[in-house]
Amino acid sequence: MTSMPRSRRIGPGAKCALLVLGLLAIGPGFARSSDREQPMQVNAQHFDGFQKPNSTSTLTGKVSITQGTLKATGSVAKVHFDGDSQINRVVITGSPAHIQQLDDNGNLMTGAADSIDYNNIKQIAVLSGHATVKQKGRGAASGDTLTYNTQTSQMTGESNGDGLVHMTFQPKPKPAAAKSPAPAKGQP
Repeated sequence: MTSMPRSRRIGPGAKCALLVLGLLAIGPGFARSSDREQPMQVNAQHFDGFQKPNSTSTLTGKVSITQGTLKATGSVAKVHFDGDSQINRVVITGSPAHIQQLDDNGNLMTGAADSIDYNNIKQIAVLSGHATVKQKGRGAASGDTLTYNTQTSQMTGESNGDGLVHMTFQPKPKPAAAKSPAPAKGQP
């Protein structure tokens, strides 16, 4: 009987856990808390639909959706309304689609993917297809699918292509060294 050496390859579940732990170690960067209280502005070249309970409207051509500091752009957007005719979800596709948002400290998060599914109620963005997310001063992640919580900055990721989620962690900047005072005249 032949014994095979134990593989040291990390499985997909462990990779996701490492990604989440690593991004949590970067530090929290909560989305701007006032964004949800702002009106959602929508622009596109074409609109098809209406705002009624449990309906979906379609926007096409140079789609831009803004709510406070949250901005999403793409080629096509499907806007889903809940039973109270409130926007509960927006799915944006593009080549690529983009999302960005400032946190309460003014740090910018940017993301890009073939598709961005943003749940306005849960404040979760699922970026699928060539997904990347960058957090200014914190780092970056890329993979086939990245799920980003805009409230807590928690992220999970998975990848199919090369089987890896790629991450870059930025070191925390060191405080500037204090300058020592110049010696007084006549003293060495």
